[in-house]
Amino acid sequence: MGISGLISTIALLAFLLFLAGIGLVVLSASQGRPVRGGVLLAIIGLIAGIVLTIVGQGIITLQPTEIAIVANTLTGELLEPRRGGTHVILPIVQNVIVRFDTVQQEYTMSGSILEGAETGNDSVEIQTVDGQLAAIDVTINFRVNPDPVAVNRLYSNWRDRDYVAGFVRPATRSIVRDVASSFTAADLYGERNLVGDGMQEALTIAFEEEGLELREFFLREIRFSDAYQETLNLIEQERRRTELLRVEAEQRLVVEQGEAAAREARAEGDAAVARALALGEADATRTRAEAEAAALEFVSAELQANPSLIQYLYVQNLSDNINLALIPSNSPFLFDLNTLTEQAAGTSTQSTTEEEETPQETPESTPQPGG
Repeated sequence: MGISGLISTIALLAFLLFLAGIGLVVLSASQGRPVRGGVLLAIIGLIAGIVLTIVGQGIITLQPTEIAIVANTLTGELLEPRRGGTHVILPIVQNVIVRFDTVQQEYTMSGSILEGAETGNDSVEIQTVDGQLAAIDVTINFRVNPDPVAVNRLYSNWRDRDYVAGFVRPATRSIVRDVASSFTAADLYGERNLVGDGMQEALTIAFEEEGLELREFFLREIRFSDAYQETLNLIEQERRRTELLRVEAEQRLVVEQGEAAAREARAEGDAAVARALALGEADATRTRAEAEAAALEFVSAELQANPSLIQYLYVQNLSDNINLALIPSNSPFLFDLNTLTEQAAGTSTQSTTEEEETPQETPESTPQPGG
């Protein structure tokens, strides 16, 4: 129970007290007793009842989704609306005219008899720019705009009239019809989102001007005549086939691009391998050349230090069964004939000496039988 309800209850008790005082006065007068006590009780009850009633009228309690239109009873001027909660107004001078509920409301216009605000076929019938007939089913979600200025405008425009039947329904049907009639049948069918956006935008403006707030708009279905619907179905099938071909072409292009990229990658890889092999071969050739150069430099240094070394190596590398070698007598750079002869003789003498120094085993005489 709210405060206003509690005060109203107390005011009722006060009026009962007034009635009790009147009854006491009558009873006392009939018995010839003084009526002062009854009169006093009646006066107190009457005053308390009137005061509490007036006070109770000055306190209003609203639900969270309610908004109250308050007016000056003397001038008729609309005051600032009161929203959910407990409020105090001036009794008698100010008065709550009407309470609006700001909860969201739904309104459906459909060709199905099982749904919609009106029974039977309630679709919005339109004619397109190219003369085709169509039926449109829509659903809107709206509410009373809680803005103080907007809610006062709603009351001023409609007062005791039903704004749903007087505005929401006819305005929605009119706007849906006007917007849809500006399209061809093909565009109405193919550009459904664009059509719905246009309807919602126009409805939002119209509702705002009346003090309402459009929350959602749903373009549920568009139905054409059977003959034209068949044509649209054929167009849709062709569109889907074209779309499928486009997707397949894009997929083939992607595959071809991937294969080309793979071939290019392989070619780049082969080129990289070839470059790496060439660089490796070049490095190996350079390393061999550097090694041969170092070896030649070392040999040159040794020959400069020992001029007869090459002759000695030559003699050492002669085959064992060679007893005679023909050497040009005019070869002063490679061989010194005298030195070569001495080296050969020395080698022969050394071999003979080694053979002589090797002890010879004398075979023991074998005893003869009978000796």
